[in-house]
Amino acid sequence: MTDNIITCNAGSNSLKCAVYDADSLSLIYRFGVDRIHDESTLTIRDAEGEKLVDEQSIESGYEEALSNILKWYDDNGNGKIIAAGHRVVHGGKEFDDPVKINKEVRKKIEALIPLAPLHQPYNLKLIDILYERYPSMQQVACFDTSFHRTQPWVAQQFALPRDLVEKEDILRYGFHGLSYEYIVQALPEHIGSLEDKRIVVAHLGSGASMCAIKDGKSIATTMGFTALDGLMMSKRCGDLDPGVILYLMQEKGMSAEDIEKLLYQESGLLGTSGISADMRDLDGKENVQAKQAVDLFCYTAAKHLGGLITVMGGLDYLVFTGAMGCGDFFIRAKICDYLKWMKMSVDEVANANHNIIISAEQSSIPVVVLPTDEEQVIAGHTKKLLT
Repeated sequence: MTDNIITCNAGSNSLKCAVYDADSLSLIYRFGVDRIHDESTLTIRDAEGEKLVDEQSIESGYEEALSNILKWYDDNGNGKIIAAGHRVVHGGKEFDDPVKINKEVRKKIEALIPLAPLHQPYNLKLIDILYERYPSMQQVACFDTSFHRTQPWVAQQFALPRDLVEKEDILRYGFHGLSYEYIVQALPEHIGSLEDKRIVVAHLGSGASMCAIKDGKSIATTMGFTALDGLMMSKRCGDLDPGVILYLMQEKGMSAEDIEKLLYQESGLLGTSGISADMRDLDGKENVQAKQAVDLFCYTAAKHLGGLITVMGGLDYLVFTGAMGCGDFFIRAKICDYLKWMKMSVDEVANANHNIIISAEQSSIPVVVLPTDEEQVIAGHTKKLLT
């Protein structure tokens, strides 16, 4: 019987898990639960990508999702799960690297819930479920914020009073770091060394962000203190004038709880379209509000892309990743269309076929589509910390 590692990656609208051989880190199974808050479906694939379970309907919620995954593994898996690695969205200022989870670490992760209310509680829920089921199991937390600690001072700052910033650790932390870490590891296979390369990676999914990467390191990113900032997302607004919040509180009597719900759960694609938080339900639709939501998403993405290009002093590669970044050719083309002034162009056939290289031959900037694999990064970090 082999020793295996399970990884848990709780997104804002999904749960992705995977099982790896603890020695070789070879993939054994992938588990995916989509639309986890309403019409949840479970898909299971083997290492070759063949479907073992095809979109089986399950009850909604992270606890039910993980329970279904573990039950299937108990009935069908081969091996003993000896460790679990978790994507934890916010590591604050303290956690620059993956750590073994103990009571003290768990308490510190819990204290960061206000900075990541859509993710952190579910990250902790999965940790607790596994400890309840496997009390002696080693568990490791891998933080989405860690990758961005290489950013220069200026990229991490807000223009707030210095004593407040330093006392409360109010910084631009950035997120999706495990995804960007994987892209940095995988990209050289397709473009060669990252030395002296200026790259923007667009991680587009239910949560969306971009990262400016120079010499393989993060130097700027669109998300900030929380995962609300930057690009428009499925239910999150992205950039917002702070005066809007003051107006809603002072003039409209909205509470902090009301505003939190508004910004995290009722805005973004859902709020703008009035139809759905899922780009798959909006892209290509004739409904005027659906079109406007798609247009606004691409506009804000292009605006931030231009800013990241500026702070790097140019652009050598644009990389799309994430579920939407890899799966929606229309969104990729629409964002790239804003960079025609840079003589960037997309090959329509390559883009529609979701090729790795989708830029046209005459494009001044190569455009790459590369699926991310946060689970592989998590498994690698977990193995390193096993004793």
